[in-house]
Amino acid sequence: MEWEEYERARRERIVTRRLTKPRLDVKYPQVLGLQNQLVQRIVNHLILDAIYKLVRKQDYVQDQTRAVSGSYKVKLHKNGLLSLLYDVYGYSQGAAHGLTYQSSQTFNLRDGREYQLKDLFKPGSDYVRRLSAIIRRRFKEQDIPMIAEFRSIRPDQDFYLTDRAIGIYFQLYEYTPYAYGFPTFEIPFTEVADILDPNGPVALLAYR
Repeated sequence: MEWEEYERARRERIVTRRLTKPRLDVKYPQVLGLQNQLVQRIVNHLILDAIYKLVRKQDYVQDQTRAVSGSYKVKLHKNGLLSLLYDVYGYSQGAAHGLTYQSSQTFNLRDGREYQLKDLFKPGSDYVRRLSAIIRRRFKEQDIPMIAEFRSIRPDQDFYLTDRAIGIYFQLYEYTPYAYGFPTFEIPFTEVADILDPNGPVALLAYR
């Protein structure tokens, strides 16, 4: 079984594609080498959908002076899990500065499932309260400048996974000034181990 997993992982790879049009140049990932071609098509379609959504959010079509560019980071690719973070930047002619939006996706590469934040935790666990309390404390401890009070994450909050932590991030201007960038908090699995779903995606990482 271990050999089969090794061979499967060896075949899997992430390649960079580019979405290019006038005023548009966005790099995005695609998955190759999956044993199940249907799963591969599903995952790649969902990735491209997420990229198009970010481009639409930049008003690329409506604003004919807006130049849009983008890139991505692979935050995790291990044990059948893939977690991706996207950045898409837009700048309109005459604006004081551009604006970047982020989004992320986490997939099971065996069945093509895209996880939501709730899928990491035991059913019925109050993960929203737990994560929100940690993030409130981090905001305060790091003395981060605020333009709005942080009260709570959303149940479907944007997130990514690393091999050791859950990354929670917020958009520009959501809670902090533009100059601060994207407030991002990586919460170690060990800090919320008691509410993680033992049958969920984090269990695949054998992080302990």
